[in-house]
Amino acid sequence: MADPRRRRFRYAYGPYHGGPDPLAPPFDIRAAMDEIGRDVMEGSSPRQAMQELLRRGMENRRGLDDLTREVWQRRRDLQRDNRLDGTLQEVRELLQRALSAEREALGNEDSDDARFREMQLDALPNDPGGAVRELGEYDWRSADAREAYEEIRDLLGREMLDQRFEGMKQAMQNATPEDVERIREMLDDLNALLANHAQGQDTTEQFSEFMRKHGEFFPENPQNTDELADLLAARAAAAQRMLNSMSAEQRAELAELSRQAFGDPRLAQSLAQLDAQLQGLRPGEDWEGSGRFRGDNPMGMGEATRAMEQLGQLDALAEQLAQSYPGARIEDVDLDALTELLGEQAAVDARTLAQLERELQRQGLFERAADGTLQLSPKALRRLGQSVLSDVVDQLSSRRGERETRRSGAAGEATGATRPWAFGDTEAWSVPRTLLNAQLRKAGGDPRNLDVTDVEVVETEQRTRAAVALLVDTSWSMVAEGRWVPMKRTALALHQLISTRFRGDDLALITFGRHARSVELGELVGLEGAYAQGTNLHHALLLAGRHLRRHPDALPVVLVVTDGEPTAHLEPDGEAYFDYPPSPYTLRATVGELDKLAGMKANFTFFVLGEDPRLAAFMDDVAKRCGGRIVTPTLDGLGAEVVADYLRTRRT
Repeated sequence: MADPRRRRFRYAYGPYHGGPDPLAPPFDIRAAMDEIGRDVMEGSSPRQAMQELLRRGMENRRGLDDLTREVWQRRRDLQRDNRLDGTLQEVRELLQRALSAEREALGNEDSDDARFREMQLDALPNDPGGAVRELGEYDWRSADAREAYEEIRDLLGREMLDQRFEGMKQAMQNATPEDVERIREMLDDLNALLANHAQGQDTTEQFSEFMRKHGEFFPENPQNTDELADLLAARAAAAQRMLNSMSAEQRAELAELSRQAFGDPRLAQSLAQLDAQLQGLRPGEDWEGSGRFRGDNPMGMGEATRAMEQLGQLDALAEQLAQSYPGARIEDVDLDALTELLGEQAAVDARTLAQLERELQRQGLFERAADGTLQLSPKALRRLGQSVLSDVVDQLSSRRGERETRRSGAAGEATGATRPWAFGDTEAWSVPRTLLNAQLRKAGGDPRNLDVTDVEVVETEQRTRAAVALLVDTSWSMVAEGRWVPMKRTALALHQLISTRFRGDDLALITFGRHARSVELGELVGLEGAYAQGTNLHHALLLAGRHLRRHPDALPVVLVVTDGEPTAHLEPDGEAYFDYPPSPYTLRATVGELDKLAGMKANFTFFVLGEDPRLAAFMDDVAKRCGGRIVTPTLDGLGAEVVADYLRTRRT
């Protein structure tokens, strides 16, 4: 007999077809950072960009806007499909059944008493409440009629209790007089408890005794008087909103009928006292609201109260999901209510958004600026730069058939020699020499496996450093013509390339509109477009020259991105002079600064956006004068062209 421990099991593997991959991460931080970065580059603040991401959602996850739309759709369906007069309709039907059965029984009798009773029935008030009240002392001849009438009283009692106490309608089905008496006793004790609580008395022991006697009526299991008051006030307020939503005639009918509940007017009196106390204890509940129900499905009083409660919960959810109040956070969303009203998947989506928000903050992707505003941190800028540079590399690869390289730009080709590592070295380790040094040291009696003195690095050929000035036009036309974001993506890609692969190079980012100024990457990424006339290339070239002179031993590179000819220059007093068409003074000042940089043997490339013939003619003349190149990229290809030109300059 084969050993059962050696049984072989067969397994089959295949693609998962059960919806979203349960093993997939709940969100993609890199994709989220790309979306936030795009919004920031378009002019949003980091806080606005993150809120917009949470509103839109991500792949396979609904955002706050989708959840809000679902909330409002659920609210519309609730009001469109239902109406509030279900109890009144059922009372009318039972009353009609009772009267029909009684008249039929009286018709079979041939007596003056029967005729008198028929006259009594004919004289009943037209409204159901008045008719039920008048029939309270009537001696029914028909057993079926008596049963229907008693059912009216029981129905009213159960519906009134179901408005305030969850599940009471079913629990009080076929209630006996003893059951009704227990309810009355519970209401009396409850009113006494709340009255003492309202007076500021310590009700701890009274509450414990109340729950010991009547806890079966409260499956929610409140832990103290305040929790009990919160629970009851929410339902009482919903019941009041239901009444507010009815017509005056319907409210009057229900008020009259409520006094007939279980055939005992004291029940209605106790409930009225309870409502008054709850309204005093919890005035912040919505006691004045109402809703418009216009559907065909009649709801009883208890069901209608729950519908009003749901409307209140939906309104609260809509406010939480809108995140429009100060200090709003995704954690504010009531996930239990979301699950109950919209389903488990809605809660999963909201929980995922909350996790995304926490993760973005935990990873330090945002920081406070000196003025207190939120801005992208250096870590976030690096991530954004990696993504943008990856896109640029993909464009270059598809255009040239090249693959992305991973070689660092800090050094040139390996010479074959090695040297001891020193602080600041970025060259690759020579693993054989490092391990050999470690073994020789251990042979001398040192027990350590590896020491920093063992490390040797591969020597490389000296590579020329470059001082790069990227001059980007920030005049209003760049915003108006949709060139704002491509300009920022270009700066991001070049900054990422230089900071990771050509660390010896020094990049200056210079913006120029009416004036020019040197900016940090984070400032440029978050820069908002402003309506200001002027394209002050002259001032930008002045700042570029200052940057290049700080690095006299580096290869000078000047990259200019613009969509307009120079229309402003800097006067000796520091004021910007603007004129359009460009004045001879502006052109003379700009060309003069170009000549100074050309004298420093700077490598110029002008990236000309748009199809302005005046700009094209000016740039042609300028390029010939300084020996520069002109590139006319598409907006999508701007980043790739700038990076490619920088790499070309480094190679040559």
